[in-house]
Amino acid sequence: MTERKITGKHVLFGFTAAFGIIIAVNLLLAYSAIKTFPGLEVANSYVASQTFNERKAAQESLGWTVEAHHHDGRLTLSITDDTGQPVAVKMLDATVGRATHVADDVAPDFQFDGSAYVADVPLGDGNWNIRMTAIAFDGTEFQQRVVLIKD
Repeated sequence: MTERKITGKHVLFGFTAAFGIIIAVNLLLAYSAIKTFPGLEVANSYVASQTFNERKAAQESLGWTVEAHHHDGRLTLSITDDTGQPVAVKMLDATVGRATHVADDVAPDFQFDGSAYVADVPLGDGNWNIRMTAIAFDGTEFQQRVVLIKD
């Protein structure tokens, strides 16, 4: 039987193949991450940070609590004040979507029924979030990402 020896060419080929696989997998994962990235939250984070504390204090002074539920195709977004009473807002802009990508995002047409904002929205299985912006009647902006609870 002939004895096989590992030469420098074999070692070079092994290292090249191993690192080639590592680089290919890293490129594939980077491409997948960029492809599914939902986008920037703000155009310039430094500028946004300059008024963060003031906006946070104004939002907290409203005392609002937000909850979202989905049952049988009906989405309910409840906004209550610090006494537990329902809140009607001047303007509500909300996007329902998944945390990982924007392909399934929808902007429901919410209607206030006297106790909550409701909309008919068919949603698939899995985790869903609501990214909402509401304007109070005094002009205060309220922004929140709400985890959607599916009943």
